Amino acid sequence: MQGQFFLYPYQEGQIVTMKKNHPCGGKKWKLLRVGAEVLMVCETCGHKMSMKRSALEKACTKVEESQDPQKI
Repeated sequence: MQGQFFLYPYQEGQIVTMKKNHPCGGKKWKLLRVGAEVLMVCETCGHKMSMKRSALEKACTKVEESQDPQKI
């Protein structure tokens, strides 16, 4: 339908796998804050990064739940 769009329902604590590697070699990022901009931390080196949600929708290949639900 025209005029409708779909936003993936990202939630804090989810692990996303990106298409491209981070310079440290990791591809998995944990979502810390979700909104129009998404704050995430690299699972390999701990680097924090902010990204527009639309860019995340394009760059993400897989979404999985966190192994440790209490640690956000």
